[in-house]
Amino acid sequence: MFLRKTKIVATVGPSSSSKSVLKAMVQAGVDVFRLNFCHGNTVFYDKIIDNIKEINKELHKHTAILADLQGQKIRIGKIKNETFLEKNKLIKITEKTIIGDSNKIQIQHKNLIKILNKGKKISIDDGKIVLKIESKSLKKNEITCRIINGGELKTNKGVNFEDETKNKGALSFKDKKDLKYILSKQIEWIALSFVSNKQDVLDLKKILDKNKSKTCIISKIENNKAVESIEEIVEASDAIMVARGDLGIELPLHKIPLIQKNIVKISNKHSKPVVIATHMLESMVEKLNPTRAEANDVANSVLDGADALMLSAETASGKNPTESVRIMRKIIKDVETGSPVNPLKFNIQKDIERSVTDSICHHSCLLAEQVSAEAIITMTHSGYSAFKISSSRPPCMVYAFTENHFILNTLNLVWGVRGFYYKKTRSTDETIEDTQKILKEKTLIKKQDYVINVASMPLKKKGMTNMVKLSKVK
Repeated sequence: MFLRKTKIVATVGPSSSSKSVLKAMVQAGVDVFRLNFCHGNTVFYDKIIDNIKEINKELHKHTAILADLQGQKIRIGKIKNETFLEKNKLIKITEKTIIGDSNKIQIQHKNLIKILNKGKKISIDDGKIVLKIESKSLKKNEITCRIINGGELKTNKGVNFEDETKNKGALSFKDKKDLKYILSKQIEWIALSFVSNKQDVLDLKKILDKNKSKTCIISKIENNKAVESIEEIVEASDAIMVARGDLGIELPLHKIPLIQKNIVKISNKHSKPVVIATHMLESMVEKLNPTRAEANDVANSVLDGADALMLSAETASGKNPTESVRIMRKIIKDVETGSPVNPLKFNIQKDIERSVTDSICHHSCLLAEQVSAEAIITMTHSGYSAFKISSSRPPCMVYAFTENHFILNTLNLVWGVRGFYYKKTRSTDETIEDTQKILKEKTLIKKQDYVINVASMPLKKKGMTNMVKLSKVK
């Protein structure tokens, strides 16, 4: 049986908020649902979270939830429906709260008029709309811009400037408020927007530690400061997201492909999952099929070694949310079948506490390659061994068994890992026999297959993987 190793993250929005669509998307291949906290409210989120949990029980799945914080993002205010900005026409910008239209809009930023200068460009909605400042009036508290690139304008879209105007620190006042809600819901992953350095990540970790939360942090790389500090950010984070929307605005477009590849490489080196996001199948917002370039983009991200690929508007507001997932799954399957990801180099640090565990995990992957094993099976309490085994990109699937549902959901983002609930505490030998029996019943392995079991001995010594066993399935 072929199982996909690269995971799919799908954003939930108006097009995908009903339980029936969410369920269809899980059946089509979604591994993680993203809740974008730039939009929606707690009533909306409550319903979505409840539906995902119900679907997991109904389908016996471990679909994870990713809460994406808004961050220090500058946004336009409310806009009238069907507002279209026409190229070469003039438009005014104000800080005052108004309902915007094609003549005047609000940008939510204090001291905006003082900061921005004539000749500078303003990009809206990941650069789909571009304005150029022609004049400003401090007396009227307005900026007049010419529309360089027009298009339909919608409420709450993101704004980028040529000058750096964001506040210090990644967490906004809204983020801190949203965090209280997120932590009350025991969500598995939090995406931190506009990370600039490791301190941004550590600030969020302090809040999670204070609340005794096991939620993992994904740092979104979307500005030049983050690219320059990528090594330290990766080390401090639980995972990384290459957020190409804002990254493509803040940096020249021609630099993004190599930046993406480098971030994936560094994340792999540090055994941290990495997600590629934004514009993967963008044309499917309106159409039933992606472009050839988009299909190649998805394929190349798989070949680069990404853990997961993310759909944004395609599933949040697009006309074909389920089909977008299905197409992405097909591309991933064909790439993984035809050109498997090569095993990664792995440097084991002898002086760290888990050096024995790291060595066992890595060598289980080497052994799997040498004997063409069908599976690596691990018992895990914290998920650590599954993360580590995945990071070496073994040639076979990794099956993780644990009694912790939260860990099972968390691992659903990780490359090549599929989780199973298992709460028995037998001896190591009996547990190995038991896990193989479960996988055989599910037709994931069969008689005469080589499998590799990774565990702690004695079994109750949780968190200290110290045993690897090669065997043939009976």
